[in-house]
Amino acid sequence: MPRDDIALSRLGTAADKFQSDSHEDKGAVNEATVIPFPSQDGRLDHFIKRDGMVYAGTHLLIDVWNGQNLDDIDHIEATLKECVEVAGATLLHCHLHRFNPEGVSGVLVLAESHISIHTWPEMGYAALDVFMCGDSQPHKAIDVLKRGFCTENVQVDDVRRGRVS
Repeated sequence: MPRDDIALSRLGTAADKFQSDSHEDKGAVNEATVIPFPSQDGRLDHFIKRDGMVYAGTHLLIDVWNGQNLDDIDHIEATLKECVEVAGATLLHCHLHRFNPEGVSGVLVLAESHISIHTWPEMGYAALDVFMCGDSQPHKAIDVLKRGFCTENVQVDDVRRGRVS
């Protein structure tokens, strides 16, 4: 079976499961039902049911403007680790790199996916990805980032990854 057909077959199986699922959508942005289902290889995967949709996880694309502390690697690490904690995620690994003369790039690998950051301190700008699956709450990281980078000027795009319905 071609690779695309395998992926569609797995989604079809998952979609059938979700359509017959008895969990009700609570309608609240921060409330989600985590739906376990066995994959074809026997693993237990977790998708989210929220706002009438079933999907793998929430991917926040976050732009921080007029930010401070964007060249302080220790401060960035502490801020991102606080994001993991308040979102209810599990940190597996943190790797940050400071550039010369300025800027930091890095990733926190999570059991639920990842947080990545790239900073341009000379512009007061940072680009972050916060992608989390399961019952974690990535939106809670936004206030931590505002406080950590001393700005209210934050733009967020919310993408639902792996949508089934």
